[in-house]
Amino acid sequence: MKIAIINERVNVELGGAERSLFELSSALRSVRLQVDIIAAKGNATSKNIHFLCNDTAGKRTPFSEFEKSVKAFLGKNQYDIVHSFLPIDCADIYQPRGGSYPEAIIRNAASYQSSLTSFFKKTTSFMNSKRAQLLRAERRICVDPKGPIVAALSDYVADQFKRHYDLPQDRLAVIRNGVLTDKIPDIVEVDKFRASLLKQFSLKEADQPVFFLFAAHNFRLKGLAPLIQAMQLAAANEKQKAYLIVAGAGQKQKYRKLAVKYNIADRILFIDSVKKIHITIAACDVAILPTYYDPSSRFTIEALAAQKPVITTRFNGATDLFTNNRHGKIIDIPENIPALGKAINYFTDTYHINKAATAIRNDRLKDNISISRAVRELTKLYDAIMESKNK
Repeated sequence: MKIAIINERVNVELGGAERSLFELSSALRSVRLQVDIIAAKGNATSKNIHFLCNDTAGKRTPFSEFEKSVKAFLGKNQYDIVHSFLPIDCADIYQPRGGSYPEAIIRNAASYQSSLTSFFKKTTSFMNSKRAQLLRAERRICVDPKGPIVAALSDYVADQFKRHYDLPQDRLAVIRNGVLTDKIPDIVEVDKFRASLLKQFSLKEADQPVFFLFAAHNFRLKGLAPLIQAMQLAAANEKQKAYLIVAGAGQKQKYRKLAVKYNIADRILFIDSVKKIHITIAACDVAILPTYYDPSSRFTIEALAAQKPVITTRFNGATDLFTNNRHGKIIDIPENIPALGKAINYFTDTYHINKAATAIRNDRLKDNISISRAVRELTKLYDAIMESKNK
């Protein structure tokens, strides 16, 4: 079976969605499928990757231009399944890595702490021409009864398409996000990184610190502001001292000032983006992401793969993959600072961390969160679409 996967860009350094593309294509090839990646622009080199708009000016390609190029390419090249991460009507499967555009707009607006700013962001979201184009294209393929199957990364994303587009159940398939679960971190690298954390906080292992890891680029959307407030609240009742590691390329100065405001600056360390996230996760104790919006956070899933308990919100579709109060904690909304502080307090006890880690291992969460499981479900969907085409 010959598969075309369509994405706007191909650049593994850009983050989770980009890494997902490479891991998915590799996993599909491992089950003997022929996979080509079709993108507008990128920097990878492979005979299986086709860039259609690399010669055009600018870093980004207008959606309408890329869509036109994709249709021309597909007109000359035959594929059994066209699997698109973008809302292109000639696709067999639409798998939106960012969830639905209406939900993304609503939740992005909610992440601004000022109600006035939130309202402004929501009402002016359509002034971004590219976003408006994508939203119209998504709506068009959803209302078209002959449109592609929507492969949702989580129940949360599936619910979005029901609420915003009234998409019927037979047009929906939930293929939950998956990650590589066989990465074994180099213990020397892990120990070295943890030693550097201890040094920067002027600590020793005998002090029994608990390192909470927050990894994201969009600090606002992923809930860093309420997390800093919750860290202050948690400090009053912690069993062991909690320290927060903030990893990412976001704007740090605003949040450093916020940490000073809440008298918690000595408990927070800002570091740049990390290339080996599995090393960083292994060196820390708990993953925390009080996100306003995440269709299915790879960071969260990778932490579970490393048997680390997770604290996140119900706006993270990755909550499908673990059990609240057993493998981690699920907060209703990021703004619920008391609940977030209480969750942090819970995991300032090594006993609770070990208990959650044991549950993750005993419940074999690795099997459920692996990309192999996602590929098995995806190939079944491919087979069903091929059967329907043959009929």
